[in-house]
Amino acid sequence: MSAAATAIRLGVNVDHAATLRNARGGRRPDPVEVALAAARGGADRITAHLREDRRHIQDADIARLKEKTGLPLNFEMAPTDEMLAFACAHKPKSAMMVPEKREELTTEGGLDVAGHEERLAFCAGKLRDSGIEVSFFIDPDEAQTESASRAGADSVEFHTGPLCAAEGKAREKEIALLRKCAARAHQMGLEVHAGHGLDFETARLAASLPHLRELNIGHFLIGAALIFGMEEAVRRMRRAIASGAEAGAAR
Repeated sequence: MSAAATAIRLGVNVDHAATLRNARGGRRPDPVEVALAAARGGADRITAHLREDRRHIQDADIARLKEKTGLPLNFEMAPTDEMLAFACAHKPKSAMMVPEKREELTTEGGLDVAGHEERLAFCAGKLRDSGIEVSFFIDPDEAQTESASRAGADSVEFHTGPLCAAEGKAREKEIALLRKCAARAHQMGLEVHAGHGLDFETARLAASLPHLRELNIGHFLIGAALIFGMEEAVRRMRRAIASGAEAGAAR
């Protein structure tokens, strides 16, 4: 595997293991056990989103994921006082601020950093003072990328939902936009991440982006685990990412 392929980290989001657990009650499936299986398959870090309504991940899950998996924890959070205090108390490796609405099924778009730069800069400062790396989940947009840099982000995660939904020429347009914004983020000193809605095919496309360092993938891998098992699903995703990275390096 080339250096380009191995440079791309895979973060596995275990939110929907918790969704399945909560649908029935009890303790199974345990997001920690799912995270451990993902680690055996080659995951580099674990991602979990503690929502205001606690629809999937619960407070106790975050502490257990951090303690028991042996992998860095990427904590997804709304930029609220409650979540800021929670993150600073638990000190995950990184915290990614995301928009959040109670009525949405899943995150519907990127954070408007440009429209809330002062508030997000305050949150970023508090997180960094606690030794936590700061990321913003944003749409692929140069203005948002520049605002993220000014607000104190260490990285940005570009929203790949539109890429995953597009086909044909529209998909080519989305990947071109992502390439442009990834290059701009790198130019500004931001680490480049991407995620949302990715499957084997679209993860391969995303992995071809210039300067990409991390992909975060959850729902698809939880579904694939029902067919292949979690370890094998993650191994297959790693192969898809390696293939995309090789193609990107050959450009």
